Amino acid sequence: MAENHAQNKAKLISETRRRFEAEYVTDKSDKYDARDVERLQQDDNWVESYLSWRHNIVDETLKMLDESFQWRKEISVNDLNESSIPRWLLEIGVIYLHGYDKEGNKLFWIRVKHHIKDQKTVLDKKKLIAFWLERYAKRENGKPVTVMFDLSETGINSIDMDFVRFIINCFKVYYPKYLSKIVIFDMPWLMNAAFKIVKSWLGPEAVSLLKFTSKNEVQDYVSVEYLPPHMGGTDPFKYSYPPLVDDDFQTPLCENGPITSEDETSSKEDIESDGKETLETASNEEQTALLKKLNPTESTSKAEENEKVDSKTKAFKKPLSVFKGPLLHISPAEELYFGSTESGEKKTLIVLTNVTKNIVAFKVRTTAPEKYRVKPSNSSCDPGASVDIVVSPHGGLTVSAQDRFLIMAAEMEQSSGTGPAELTQFWKEVPRNKVMEHRLRCHTVESSKPNTLTLKDNAFNISDKTSEDICLQLSRLLESNRKLEDQVQRCIWFQQLLLSLTMLLLAFVISFFYLLYS
Repeated sequence: MAENHAQNKAKLISETRRRFEAEYVTDKSDKYDARDVERLQQDDNWVESYLSWRHNIVDETLKMLDESFQWRKEISVNDLNESSIPRWLLEIGVIYLHGYDKEGNKLFWIRVKHHIKDQKTVLDKKKLIAFWLERYAKRENGKPVTVMFDLSETGINSIDMDFVRFIINCFKVYYPKYLSKIVIFDMPWLMNAAFKIVKSWLGPEAVSLLKFTSKNEVQDYVSVEYLPPHMGGTDPFKYSYPPLVDDDFQTPLCENGPITSEDETSSKEDIESDGKETLETASNEEQTALLKKLNPTESTSKAEENEKVDSKTKAFKKPLSVFKGPLLHISPAEELYFGSTESGEKKTLIVLTNVTKNIVAFKVRTTAPEKYRVKPSNSSCDPGASVDIVVSPHGGLTVSAQDRFLIMAAEMEQSSGTGPAELTQFWKEVPRNKVMEHRLRCHTVESSKPNTLTLKDNAFNISDKTSEDICLQLSRLLESNRKLEDQVQRCIWFQQLLLSLTMLLLAFVISFFYLLYS
């Protein structure tokens, strides 16, 4: 079944490429950027994203590609960089990427209060959106974003339906499959009619992606740690430029890093725990030796049992999927799986394999540096060799799906040293375009043990006094609920009466003026 699906997908991709080349590119190559045409022939994921958005209908996909590629050339998407955008537009922070939703999708913020409708700046603002989306798409190929439409403190001058339509088109045509949902926060009642129009633009399938929220509902989609205070969150982040807001990756707590400040973060607790582990190991070895003398058969069987357990643990830790980069093969490919607290296996492993003929320097960064210990976090890997990186939550902190890890790698010259000082200097001097980057998400594996509830014999032996108290509390609760319902009914009746009186008064005024001037 899976094989048939893969074969059908490959056929559709091949047909799309062939027909686009024959029907759209031939004799009309000036319509598109040659880099996009070349990428279409090489990047299967890119073709598939357009196909899946058009339900694998090739004719519809070709039309979508044509529109998308023309737009990309018109706005020079492949050449967009910081210098293409006016500095003042980057400084006000109307659009930026920061944080993650509860499903682990990147948040694409649009602070509408900073947007003023102005035909003179509309092209620059469109370029700003394209710049951020293209920047994200190059880093996180195919991973969706959640659009955060922050409408708090928005006035009538900020309502710009053409701009909203452009944003929607970006996800419908130009960046298919990149939209997870649109969270609309604190929408003023004045904009209700406007968003009815927006729904018609989205189409029936995408309307379900619209989430209208207030301070209470927004936390259903985004944790408080990634929400600003005015949304009821605790995120201290404040947008500023320069530099560009990056993916918020920072150096984690590490146990071997060449930077002194990183080394100093190793706490006394870890040293003590390491000491305890050493002592326990030594005492266990002594006990094993004694057991062997007393009962050699029993000790042998226990040793075999322990070896089986160790092999199972190693098999669990060893990741299977592999990302094949130009410098390193990284395993796992996409997600780091951490065991739950119940399972007891909280650590996870990242395996790096050097596939070049030179030494490769690497370092690991994370969006939650206070949560994790990484060993090693900044080191090098010899040609053809592999390095195991152990990642473990620190201080009992819980793993979150929003947490991310970034593996950075760059090839070193043969003459370069690999000591702490040399690595520090190397990372300062290495050009950005020579650095390979790969991102990993976090995932918690729940314990496979069934949750059991043990009931004692006297678990339901509730005293008569306790049951009387419960009944009394229930009756009070029902009474207060009845009173609340009565108050609501009175409010509704009063509103209806007020509306009727208003209508009567309005009719009287109209009649009066009619009689006066007739």
